[in-house]
Amino acid sequence: MESLQVQVQVQVQEESILIEKVCQTYEQLSNLETLKPSRDVDNLFTQLDACIPHSYINIAGCFKNPLHHLNIFPYYSNYLKLGRLEYDILNKHYSTTTQKTPKRVAFVGSGPLPFTSTVLASYHLKDTTFHNYDIDSMENSMTSRLVSVDHDLSKRMVFHTADIMDVTDDLKNYDVIFLAALVGMNIHDKNKVIQHLAKYMASGAILMLRSAHGAHAFLYPVVDPNVLHGFNVLSIFHPDDDVINSVVI
Repeated sequence: MESLQVQVQVQVQEESILIEKVCQTYEQLSNLETLKPSRDVDNLFTQLDACIPHSYINIAGCFKNPLHHLNIFPYYSNYLKLGRLEYDILNKHYSTTTQKTPKRVAFVGSGPLPFTSTVLASYHLKDTTFHNYDIDSMENSMTSRLVSVDHDLSKRMVFHTADIMDVTDDLKNYDVIFLAALVGMNIHDKNKVIQHLAKYMASGAILMLRSAHGAHAFLYPVVDPNVLHGFNVLSIFHPDDDVINSVVI
């Protein structure tokens, strides 16, 4: 009974923080002279977009196994397609002398709902361990609770609360690292993260980058392949359907 009360208190606290964040973003948008695309407008809409998963976490949390009900999230079909796309691209380029599929994958910027890790672990890389990094301890806590009830994924999904710029030698342990689109909300910050990864990733490891193209750049930062110093660009894919993110490997 006591544990249930604690869980309810935590959920109420999380909802209050979410509501406050949405209200603050709305107020900032309302104070702008125009909503024409600009750095400030793009950042605010991206922040608002990032708030969406939180509300669905609370709904999914009502089910015995929340991961079996991720289809309630409006963008879930997009993540299914993106997961399949990224797996196909990764499978085409990934090769080592000892294994056919990566054993350890890191996802940087996993957020409150690690759709990519969940989709890849559930449908494509069923023997792979996924290490999810996020700077927000509350988001990691929310996600850990969702995954903890799944017998399989709870053993293969690990969550780290850390600024990736503070993670160094541990990055050498991963065969593949995914960098979320919202890590580094401007080109300068994203390039700093990419160069940090280039410095500490294992030789031969693969970096999967989320980017944007065309109108999708309104929501997500665009990664310029020309600034990927320390990496060999193997492939760039721009979707022509309802998948939002471009992929750079």
